[in-house]
Amino acid sequence: MTPVSIGMIGAGWFGRKHVEVMRREPACRLAAIADPAPEARAYAQSAGVPCFERYEEMLDRVKPRAAIIAAPNLLHAPAGMACAERGIPMLVEKPIADTVESAMPLIAAAERAGVALLVGHHRRYNPIIAKAREIVRAGALGRITAVSAQWMLLKADEYFSAAHRRLPGAGPILTNAVHDIDDLRFICGEIASVQAMTSHAVRQYPVEDTAVIVFRFAGGALGTLTVSDTAAAPWSWELTSGENPFYPRNDENCYLISGTEGALAVPRLELWRYREQAEKGWTQPLSRERLSVEAGDPLARQIRHFCAVARGEAEPAVTGRDAARSLRVVQAVLEAAKTGYTFEIDAEREIGESCSCLSL
Repeated sequence: MTPVSIGMIGAGWFGRKHVEVMRREPACRLAAIADPAPEARAYAQSAGVPCFERYEEMLDRVKPRAAIIAAPNLLHAPAGMACAERGIPMLVEKPIADTVESAMPLIAAAERAGVALLVGHHRRYNPIIAKAREIVRAGALGRITAVSAQWMLLKADEYFSAAHRRLPGAGPILTNAVHDIDDLRFICGEIASVQAMTSHAVRQYPVEDTAVIVFRFAGGALGTLTVSDTAAAPWSWELTSGENPFYPRNDENCYLISGTEGALAVPRLELWRYREQAEKGWTQPLSRERLSVEAGDPLARQIRHFCAVARGEAEPAVTGRDAARSLRVVQAVLEAAKTGYTFEIDAEREIGESCSCLSL
């Protein structure tokens, strides 16, 4: 089988992660890089591929069979539009765009042109997340009543040497918690309303460094997500899952999902239930079962899926509209924190329509 030639738009940290994965995957090959940064040319040379300042030029001259868009969020939609206009299947990194409003023209253009659009919520390919969804959706926990999620770690000072990371829109809600929000949607179902508070008391940059978010799921469950990049703490997906060896792993959990028949701790996949035939209630002991899954690199699984999508052998596992729903929740969180309102999110409402809000 001929490898799928892929053009990389954006050669920053995560773009290079995609290149590393492609080097190990025989189903695809890197065809070219588009990035105007001076260091991108040297990186492309080391990778043995041409480098272009403009992604349009790369797409027109190299004509890759597919493209990965890992540029800054603001460029996701325009770069995706360029791919749609040329009939090139694309993998767009999360979030699909900086706002739902800017994502909609891209989604519509791809649908009109019949061009595959896959969004890089790569955790959905992680066997741990897949198993958690399977357990919850199979009813093993009964009716979900409460969810407690945490994303707390300490970003080093040098992370903020780039000025844009100190500005609104580059904080942990849109940059990091969008992953956790997508995880919670994927595992527990649609989010129907949000409340939120944010703070920048520690670093005092214009962007938030800490947030507390309250969710109401469409099924009636309530949930919280605590977010902080100023916390010397181990409770985040990055530091508990072992998904990325760049981060030291801690044997802790970051999601606790409780239901009427049991509870699940993630990523350790600890399933808590009463023993069969046992009386239920707070005076009775719970049994704990540690579930196991086969290890798998989610980025490698994602790139293999993307190659199948590019060849027309599979449909995108995370569509543009699905990803836009996660982004819509993030936008509602940011608005709720700014206004103090509760934002209602109708899961049936067309993506791109605004959320309604109620005063607290």
